[in-house]
This record gives sequence, structure tokens and C-alpha cells, in this order.
Amino acid sequence: MAVLAALCLLAGSLQVELPVDRFTLRWQHSIEKIDWEEDYRVAGDWLYLSSARVRGSGAGMEPPPGSFYQQGVWHYRPAPDMRWTRRLLLTRSEFARDYDLCMGGVCQQLSHWIPLSTGTTTAAPCPSR
Repeated sequence: MAVLAALCLLAGSLQVELPVDRFTLRWQHSIEKIDWEEDYRVAGDWLYLSSARVRGSGAGMEPPPGSFYQQGVWHYRPAPDMRWTRRLLLTRSEFARDYDLCMGGVCQQLSHWIPLSTGTTTAAPCPSR
């Protein structure tokens, strides 16, 4: 029997399991109002950050070395030591636009699954069964 990958969103006592092996996380810098996007793959107990994009630059938001600019967007591949993580801690606030989670080309705000009022949300691979 094949084990399907899934992404778990956790906040307080809430847990949502999304049956995906790839997703994009998108957010907007709260001051500069510039969109960032990161592409992840669920790889066992890890999340793998394969590529990222930033739609501009601003104070403290310079694209990293090796970035290339194409159609108004800086594209880059994160440094090797930044690609693997066990979880993402997403700090959410009513004073900034919520994170978007994109799966299969469809994007929805995290509040679609987890209320904004819960504060920090953790995104991590769901435990294997």
C-alpha cells in the first residue's frame, strides 16, 4: 500500500490534513507590500523548499545572490542549508494580509482552514500512519 504525502496545518487544538505533496506558500511583506512565494515539496518527515520568488525589493528584502529577474519577478533557488526544514512557523496577524496556500494552481488564504484568530500556525508533513 502506498503512503500518500500530506501537509498538516496546526494551530492550538486545531489540525487540518491536506492530501498534497507540493504546495506554494505566498505572503505579503507587512510594510513594503511586496509578495513573496516559496514552492515546497512534502518529502517524508521534511519539507523541501525548491524555489522562491519575490515581486520587487525593499529595505532588507534584497534578492539573494544568483537571482534572476524575469517579467517583474526575482526568481531564486534557496541556499542548500535553507532548503530542508521539519516545519514552518507562520505568524499571522489581523494587521497584515493572511498567508495564501496554493495547491494544484488554486490559492486560498490560510483562514479558509485555520481561523486567523489562532495566531501562529505550524505547517509540517503529517505523521506517517
